Amino acid sequence: MVGISMSTSTSTSKPQGFARLSPKERAAMSRKGGQAAHARGTAHQFTPEEARKAGRKGGLANAAEHFKKIGRIGGLANARKRTEKLKEDS
Repeated sequence: MVGISMSTSTSTSKPQGFARLSPKERAAMSRKGGQAAHARGTAHQFTPEEARKAGRKGGLANAAEHFKKIGRIGGLANARKRTEKLKEDS
């Protein structure tokens, strides 16, 4: 049975929000936000120890495990769909 999709998004949709900005515009906006936070006194100030710890950890320290986990979930979902389709077709 073929269903009608109620989704209004298409593959040709235009980026929205920050995605529409050029890298230069995003950097300028981020810079202004950082300056404003420092002016208000709400910006986080890293201690030397925090900075060392963050540097050792890296930005993608847990990414491999995360992607392995979500890949497994997606693979199992696809296998389940294939099995259900085979049962429907027979």
